[in-house]
Amino acid sequence: MARRAPDDLHEYVSFEDDREARTWVWDVTFLTSPWTCIFGRGCPGVLDAPAPEMVQGCCSYGAHFVDEDDRAHVEAVAERLTDEQWQFKKVAERRGGPTKVTKAGEIVSRLVDDACIFLNRPGFGAGPGCALHTAAVEAGERFMDWKPEVCWQVPLRRVDDTDPYGHVTSTIREWKRRDWGEGGEEFHWWCTSDDGAFDGHQPVYLEMRDELVAMTSKRAYKAFVAHVEARGTETWLPHPVIRRRVAS
Repeated sequence: MARRAPDDLHEYVSFEDDREARTWVWDVTFLTSPWTCIFGRGCPGVLDAPAPEMVQGCCSYGAHFVDEDDRAHVEAVAERLTDEQWQFKKVAERRGGPTKVTKAGEIVSRLVDDACIFLNRPGFGAGPGCALHTAAVEAGERFMDWKPEVCWQVPLRRVDDTDPYGHVTSTIREWKRRDWGEGGEEFHWWCTSDDGAFDGHQPVYLEMRDELVAMTSKRAYKAFVAHVEARGTETWLPHPVIRRRVAS
């Protein structure tokens, strides 16, 4: 009797970087899927019950900064925001800035009414959504050059593993519930594991080109795209969400 394939089976490709001691590993199943962000378009959010009317997306728990440079960059950009662009600008000023360090030593954005301080809420003049994101678009700049690293990368994740000889294996994959820690399993919904966000008009590797280049390099990205597109009409393993959709 044939063994049943795992429900979350993904297909990956890898290649060596000829300029550094690194192997790139790419989650082709996710990167060729039609996933797209549905923030503000019915996204249920990441609370313990669906709350699309709150328009919080994955901003309910604030941002965790990569390091002090990430924090300093966002704080500098936040100085450019006006009261018309950022609902909680004055709140941030009263609290000594939009970020803080937790008792555990983590650098995070402050929360206001149980969500990120940068998140404008429904009813605000500029509309709901990340103040940094919308202000960047208004300025004609890339939102990823304004936001915390984790915020422009999600739902992509890069994981680096270094072997005893210094060789690094860098995996580019979808962000899973487990990447949020223990709390991720309590989410009512997460966009890469449930239906609803897999209705984009182009594959993720094109939709999130700038993000992938920033997370890897232009050379690595071009090599990946060349390999994927050389496959022609032969399809890659569909994403589990798509497989479940077809099966039903």
